[in-house]
Amino acid sequence: MTTLTGKTALVTGASRGIGRAIATRLARQGARVAVHYGSNHTAAKDTVAAIETAGGQAFAVQAELGVPGDAEALWAAFDAHADGLDVLVNNAGILGGQAEIAGVTREGFERLFAVNSTAPFFITQLGLPRLRDGGRIITIGTMLTRGMAMPSAIDYAMSKAALDVLTSTLAKQLGSRGITVNTVAPGVIDTDMHQGRLVGEALAWLSSLSPLGRLGTPEDVADTVAFLASDDSRYVTGHHLDVSGGTLV
Repeated sequence: MTTLTGKTALVTGASRGIGRAIATRLARQGARVAVHYGSNHTAAKDTVAAIETAGGQAFAVQAELGVPGDAEALWAAFDAHADGLDVLVNNAGILGGQAEIAGVTREGFERLFAVNSTAPFFITQLGLPRLRDGGRIITIGTMLTRGMAMPSAIDYAMSKAALDVLTSTLAKQLGSRGITVNTVAPGVIDTDMHQGRLVGEALAWLSSLSPLGRLGTPEDVADTVAFLASDDSRYVTGHHLDVSGGTLV
């Protein structure tokens, strides 16, 4: 795989879980990585330190997502450290209340869309003038928008489905600049977002959904993102790349 040496990447929600794995992987590939975080300064600092200890380059940027002015705050923090961007990874997101439609509240629904849909839309909008020609936009979606309906995640899946439209539309719009736009759609990934849920029978059942017989790891997603960030994926755009271990087969 070709390297990202000399490139600058921004990964939202990069202080832990999938985001941390992505930031670490892109840094290992040579990118200078902006590690975005919302409130956990210690976790972000640890991510930056881990990257630097491994010989990479990184800096932290703080901005709470899902509130007015979030995209502007993020880019102001980014601009203090860098003068342009090559790879934007829209990773930050929340699961919400995990309820069927009768249990979804308006407050929870609007919060979910504010973080999962509105924030990445405007982060991308304001990022486009900073994104150099030949750049990459990669959004972390979910397998739940294609081929698998889960009633207890209806609002979450809807918020991520909006990003599928963002990907396909921007892929067409930005192709003339050599910018590729893709969605990576994980299945169930073993992160602290699912802490307390992935145990016992639930763990066994979820693992059995994949022909590979296991849950995904943050590194499974990060390696896929690294491919899409590299020049090896130069002719892949507008694509929804399933990383569910074959759960939808």
